Amino acid sequence: MTTLRTAHSPFAPAAPARASNIALWTLQVLVALAFVAAALGKLVGSADMVALFDAVGIGQWFRYATGSLEVLGAALLIVPGKTAFGAVLLACVMAGAVVAHLTVLQTAPTAPLLLFVLTALIAWGRRSQLAGLLAS
Repeated sequence: MTTLRTAHSPFAPAAPARASNIALWTLQVLVALAFVAAALGKLVGSADMVALFDAVGIGQWFRYATGSLEVLGAALLIVPGKTAFGAVLLACVMAGAVVAHLTVLQTAPTAPLLLFVLTALIAWGRRSQLAGLLAS
């Protein structure tokens, strides 16, 4: 895989080549759509989501907060230059969901774990966007 340097620093991570860039954009759009679909259920108050967040026990405000973070993260996934930030945000939300499924809900965290892996992969693929933030 060929990579290109995008920053002037010799320690900056390489930006993905064209094929990797296309694959990442495809993954970003698909993951963004998945998060928008998941967020809609939370924000419109589907019975399943109300029951799920009722079982979590924090309150229904947390359903709205989670849905809003998912919409924000999904939007950032498709904004050029902000993708890594959206991916990190969504990975954090999914890490929390995995913990909630394992500890509070006592159910298999298959979907949140898969989405965590996908968002972590996007964050890794777009890590050059985070290089300036980490260098300062």
